[in-house]
Amino acid sequence: MALDAILERFEKRSPLTVMVRLVMQQALSREWLEEVFERNRDKQYTRELLFSTVVDLMAVVALGFKKSSHAAARASTRLEVSLTALYDKVKRTEPEVVRALVRGSAERLSPVVKLMKEKRTPWAAGYRVRVLDGNHLAASEKRLNALRGFRGAALPGQALVVCAPELDMIVDMLPAEDAHAQERALMGPVLEQVQEGELWLADRNFSTRGILFAIHDKGAAFVVREHGVSPNPTELEPLREVGRIETGVVFEQAVQIEEETGRQLKLRRIVLHLDEPTEDGETVIRLLTNVPEERMGALEVARLYSSIGDAGA
Repeated sequence: MALDAILERFEKRSPLTVMVRLVMQQALSREWLEEVFERNRDKQYTRELLFSTVVDLMAVVALGFKKSSHAAARASTRLEVSLTALYDKVKRTEPEVVRALVRGSAERLSPVVKLMKEKRTPWAAGYRVRVLDGNHLAASEKRLNALRGFRGAALPGQALVVCAPELDMIVDMLPAEDAHAQERALMGPVLEQVQEGELWLADRNFSTRGILFAIHDKGAAFVVREHGVSPNPTELEPLREVGRIETGVVFEQAVQIEEETGRQLKLRRIVLHLDEPTEDGETVIRLLTNVPEERMGALEVARLYSSIGDAGA
């Protein structure tokens, strides 16, 4: 693989790199990459260019060793097809294949990473934390000339990304070719993977009754920033001040949301009045959570959410 030459630069000076190399070779072996492709492809097929070769070249770009796939391809000694064939393979890679690659590599690497980080203080005692966020791929100057600089032009795409911060790993990624689709509309496949014992942190784009009920029904917990319109919970008591964290003063109150069927779910609303406004000029952060107070106090909830950077921490 092209990454072999890069790793060889370091292994003579750093023994740890030898271990990393062995782990990466095992986790991202050519055989396994081709398995992932064959198991998850729909319309794509392999003729001359292997999927593993594409992954190899794109990894060099993603790690910053080459500025573009064109530069990576020109430097490769193993690419036996034309640049046009490479571009065709890359631009037609099916989203299901990409997601399977992310999820599968995380599953293969997690056991090793857990051993390396087992002494790290957990983000939330008793929970496996998951951070959910949406990401629009950045507009590129390599777009069609007619679309460059036009804010209303078609965007390259977007993705929902799930991070396990205690492992410093992306454990799931749902790519979407429609860059203008609402993030919450893409949540179905992600919600299917929610597991009991997890604690999900998410911004206000995911603050809907459907999403909150779905996470709760899976036996998981959540801390989600409240949207100004949704889910519009009913207040069950007045706000009360509970103390201060590094970024501001924290208040709490009991609230309730209700499904269309009439089913109700009692939640805690944690309100953080910031000492300094966020980049968007906001001074108040409202959070909704189903975490019981005996497991995590309001100050801990506010501090945990602030740690992901959304509350001006």
